Amino acid sequence: VSPADGRVLHFGRIEKGFAEQVKGITYSLQRFLGPHPWDPHCLHTNTREGSHGAAAKEGRGHHLTACPCVRVQGEEEYQQKLLQQEGTELYHCVVYLAPGDYHRFHSPVEWEVQHRRHFPGTLLSVRPGVVNWIAGLFNMNERVVYMGHWQHGFFSMTAVGATNVGSIKVYFDSNLVTNRRRYRRHDFDDQCFQSNHNEAGVRLDKGDPFGEFNLGSTVVLIFEAPKDFALELEEGQHIRYGQLVGRPRSAH
Repeated sequence: VSPADGRVLHFGRIEKGFAEQVKGITYSLQRFLGPHPWDPHCLHTNTREGSHGAAAKEGRGHHLTACPCVRVQGEEEYQQKLLQQEGTELYHCVVYLAPGDYHRFHSPVEWEVQHRRHFPGTLLSVRPGVVNWIAGLFNMNERVVYMGHWQHGFFSMTAVGATNVGSIKVYFDSNLVTNRRRYRRHDFDDQCFQSNHNEAGVRLDKGDPFGEFNLGSTVVLIFEAPKDFALELEEGQHIRYGQLVGRPRSAH
């Protein structure tokens, strides 16, 4: 379901490692998400019980900076390495929250959040008119990527900052600090929510409160789903939190 009230900027299947921010203008999936976060030593750290009630509220986990993640060469190879199940594809959906919209966002599915990656960056406007003419805009702006697993495989939800909206708060992640004045370009900051005692990470149910922006900004969903997955959206439509985004045709 939709994680927030807003406007659907774009949606569809990801092709050859690139997603469309709007029709005809793409951005690199690899640059947006960063190197693969499946760092083995991430699974051997100490964290609290991974649930929306325990680790979720404590925001506890292992803190890494520029961890030695696996890097791949090609954009298509990167996309393929994200897939966890047979007979699936990657899809995406971009929801723009205007300043007047409800500024909180929620978990769109039942899933397990295993990894967070924070990219400090610029705070360019993400208004539809600007997104239409700056290619790769989402890769430039400050963003916080949460990655994990749902029933169909890989799932990620990313909060993208915008002009005057660098402050992003995530309720289960108290270690997150956004809107820094100083940062080095291409830096990112990682945190894992898994350990030997808790391989699942932070468990969220569909509709659980996830976080908020100070005003408005953009939420990007990138997820694995069956090849017959149908996104039941229209470009430019206004969508409400909890409204259906899509489902496998076999589930109709």
